[in-house]
Amino acid sequence: MDGNSSSRNLLTLETLNLSTTHTYPAFIFGTITYLFIVFCNLLILITIAVRKRLHKPMFILLFNLPISDMIGATAFFPQVLLSIVTQNRVISFPACFTQAFLIHLYGTGNLLILSAMAYDRYVAICCPLRYNAIMTPHTLIRIVILVWVLSFSFIIIVIILTARLKACRTSIVDLYCNNPSLLKLICEDITVNNYYGFAVTFVIHAGSLSILMYTYGQILRTCIMTNQRDARQKAMQTCGTHLVVFLILQISTDFTLIAHRLDSVSPLLRRACGVSILIFPPVLDPIIYGLKVKELKQSMLMFIKRNVNAMK
Repeated sequence: MDGNSSSRNLLTLETLNLSTTHTYPAFIFGTITYLFIVFCNLLILITIAVRKRLHKPMFILLFNLPISDMIGATAFFPQVLLSIVTQNRVISFPACFTQAFLIHLYGTGNLLILSAMAYDRYVAICCPLRYNAIMTPHTLIRIVILVWVLSFSFIIIVIILTARLKACRTSIVDLYCNNPSLLKLICEDITVNNYYGFAVTFVIHAGSLSILMYTYGQILRTCIMTNQRDARQKAMQTCGTHLVVFLILQISTDFTLIAHRLDSVSPLLRRACGVSILIFPPVLDPIIYGLKVKELKQSMLMFIKRNVNAMK
């Protein structure tokens, strides 16, 4: 992007179409939703951090999910809440690219974290006697580092490839900044961007889905073969929860990306689906894992009870 001239320009995000009577209810609802996301995800983070009984591979991997969720929510909610109050949908180039980077980092990070969690469940259920030998602290650290390094590397290159080009338009077609919307501002050849974007999307989405299909196929096979009903029921419940979280994010993200390339898809539907990616996973993840994972639920209740008693 032509630095000096473009950096002085401002971009305009798609209007929220809120009437005067709906402005403050929308602001209050958005604020409550954001605070709920931050509170619930912080509760999971703190619970896992302070409870030694949760310092296990499954929960160490889960620890990264609230971090990713809060990155996505924080990239979206404060900016949109400010827009509601000020009735101003203008955003600067640096702020727009920063928002796009954080939102894509959140989406990529979530998929890779959920893939790592699926692998952990596969080892725990299909190779229980070798679990501690495979999921060592050293291996766990390597997995976590790999997830974040891959997420950061993939997305920073996407953003750099877009930022190097000159924009001749200023209207973002979505309610927040993302790479597909930014590319629609460009007047130059974006072939390299399209090829790299397609390759990254394929590697992340197809790779995550392949890992999930393989691990869950093996888990299902093991559960069918086992004679222990309680163990089978617990495994299927845990995996079912994980599958719901993964599919919500995967389907919503894939639809949004595809919708940007199809003129026949309603812009309103595309925007609604795009916003849902930033609302539902951060809201549902702590609820689903907090309620369904027994060890985490018990630890959270004990943590809350202890702190409430301390305040009396």
